Parts: sequence; C-alpha cells; structure tokens
Amino acid sequence: MLIEFRFKNYRSFRDEATLSMEATGLSSFKNCLIPLTSTVKLLPACAIYGKNGGGKSNVIRAFWLAVQFIRSAQRTQHERAVIPVNPFSLNDYSKDEPTEFDFVYISNGIKYWYGFSATREKIFSEYLYHAPKGQKALIFSRTAHEFSFTEEKKKRSMIGEMVADNQLFFSVACTMNDGPCVAAMRWFRDQVYFSRDYSDIPKQLIEYSEDKNMLKAISDYAKAADFGITDMQFEFDSKEIDDDTTLPGDIPDGIKTALVQFMHVLSETSNNGEVRLRMGEVTAKASHQGENKDGRKASYLLDLADESDGTRKLMAIAPAIESALNIGGILLVDELESELHPKLVNFIIAKFQSKTSNPKGAQIVFTTHNTELMNLELLRKDQLYFVDKQDRDGASELYSISEFSTRTTDNIRKGYLVGKYGATPDIEIEEVD
Repeated sequence: MLIEFRFKNYRSFRDEATLSMEATGLSSFKNCLIPLTSTVKLLPACAIYGKNGGGKSNVIRAFWLAVQFIRSAQRTQHERAVIPVNPFSLNDYSKDEPTEFDFVYISNGIKYWYGFSATREKIFSEYLYHAPKGQKALIFSRTAHEFSFTEEKKKRSMIGEMVADNQLFFSVACTMNDGPCVAAMRWFRDQVYFSRDYSDIPKQLIEYSEDKNMLKAISDYAKAADFGITDMQFEFDSKEIDDDTTLPGDIPDGIKTALVQFMHVLSETSNNGEVRLRMGEVTAKASHQGENKDGRKASYLLDLADESDGTRKLMAIAPAIESALNIGGILLVDELESELHPKLVNFIIAKFQSKTSNPKGAQIVFTTHNTELMNLELLRKDQLYFVDKQDRDGASELYSISEFSTRTTDNIRKGYLVGKYGATPDIEIEEVD
C-alpha cells in the first residue's frame, strides 16, 4: 500500500510535489478507508485533475519512471548508460540538479522508506529504511559512492564496491539476495501496476491463457462495458517451432532469420540439445444477442476488432484492476475516462472504494477530466488532487483540495469550474445568442 510519493525536478515539476494517500478526519465514506494503525487510515483511490498541458500526467510518468528504473537498474545500466531522468527545463539551473524520487509504503505488513536522487550521469543519493519491529531502522544510505550500513556491513560493503555510479544499490543488492532489500523490492516488482493500451489485448490474453479466473474477469468487464455482450470466447493456438521450416509463412524474412539464429544460440548453450519456441495466436470473439427474421432470439459472434473502443479499453485494463484487487496492490492510470462512459469510470472506482470488492486494501491513482466525480457521491474530498502550471515560470504544482477551507455544503464541482481551486484553462467562451 502506498502511503506517500514525492518527486522533484522532473519534467514540468521544478519543486517538490507530494502525493499523500493518508486520509484526513472527514466523516464521509469512512468504511472505504484502509486501516493502517488505530489512528492512521489510507485512501483507496485518488483523482488528479488539471488543465491540458498543466502537468497532471507527469505525476503518473514520474511514478512510472522511478518504478521502472528501480526494477531494472542493475540489468539495464551498463557503464555508459544514461539514467532516464528528465529534469525541469524552463530555467538555466535545474538541468544540472538531481531529480528526486521518494516512496513510503507498506509491503507484507512492514513499512518502508525508499528514495534516490540522480542526474543523467550518476546517482547522487539513495536510502532504504524499514520498520519490521515498529521502529524505523536503516538498511543502507548512500551519498555518491559513499555507503552507510548498520547491519551486515561486510557483505553490503562488498555489494557497494560492485555498484556503478549510474546504478542503484537497491537493485544490485537484490541480485545478491540481500534479504531486507529483496523484501522491500517485492512491492515495486509485484504490487505496482500501470494501465495498458487496448492494442495489447491479444498479448494479455496469451499471458493469461491458463488463468481461467482472469479470463472470466476480462469477459465480465466486457459485459459491463457493453450490455449487448452475453459472453466472450477465447481460442488459443500455440505452435511449437523447432526449425525454419515450421515458422509461419507470413513472418518477415528479417524476423525469421533472427528467430532461427536465436534458436541456434539457445541450442548451443542448452543442456537439452533441443530447443523449441512457442508462438501463440489468440482469437477473441464476443457473443451478442440478435433477432432473426422470424423474431426468435439468437446469438452471433463478433471479432474483438469489431467492438467499441470503450469495450476494448475496459477489457485491456481489466487484468491490472483484478491483479491489484487480488493482492492489495496499487494501479496508476493516466486519463481513466478516455474512451469510457462516466458510468464505467464509476464502475472501476467503486471496485476500489467498496470493501466487498476490495478487502485487501488495493489502491488506484488516476488522472481525469471527469468533474462528475466532484459531486462526492463516490469519492471523499481528500481524494481530490489538482495540478496547475504557473504562468510566471512554467512550473507545475500538485496540491490537494484539503489545503483549501471548504465547507461540507460547498459545491466542489461548481467551485472548480469557476476557477476557485485553480488547475482550469484560462479561456473566454463566446456568448451564444
């Protein structure tokens, strides 16, 4: 579970931005909150609003970049590899300052604090704390290439000597089976999800071809998106390939040559002496109810490509939603309402807000323009965040509505649309006679 995410000097954000999932003392929708301690509770959902070009998508991008780098820094950072940070560029000094990322989270009941700062050339600082017994304790900290440890100093010092200037100690330590680091890494690798485009549906179906529960979930989401769909059918055709003669004929020659070479290399390094690749093809069809000429009801199959963008979008995001709900993970989505009817947006958010569908404390963070959610019939006020870009210097700011003095009777949606909370386009609309 995410408690807090902070970042600084990334894209349109020059100064530190904080996304806190800690609930305030509001009395509304208390049952949806995730208990952390007797006094602290976490939010299961958070909506981020802002004008086009204001920087709200950069909150999701910052989270994504940090997570991807943490997951793979040891594997991808060769000696001359550039660290993929993108500092604020609308001044003459931020490009030379490090970009910073900090996470506070719970994994398997243990609280962790992890963060790092980096330029495109090197890691400036890094730290990891945990609280397995309730007290915050240091696992490691780092300034440039100077490391500090409180436990297993000899082993971790040896790991430190193997870490390059452009690598994270955290990532390298996990490959060396450092227990506390491996435990802290599980949240990043196993419990953080990002939405995927619907063009990935066939790939996802192949991934879940042996998971009947997930295929049923995808089917259920399709039926929720289009009430005309009565069922989904999935057909998988996995062919074993052991030489170039069994490769499908429609594969381009360059790819065919690369596959054959890859199989030869595997064969030379394999103990089995025989290597087979599996190429999977998937066909997904939706069953729709129709009516024959004689008036009798009948079912007809339509290809997935014939379904609406909204139906395919919901099917594409279904595995990430269900995976997060099943393990109590966190899902981050940019422009949740894209291609989706407002009722389908509500359908997704309600899954996280309801204890019935979300007993394990999963969370969703999403950007949106859907102001209907500001009616507070599904979300609490402290679940609303805004991103605004300042005209004077072009820097984005992230802030919560909790920073404003609002009464329970205030119409949040109306106040937002008239600019009370900022983060709206400054435009004049012509009068219509």
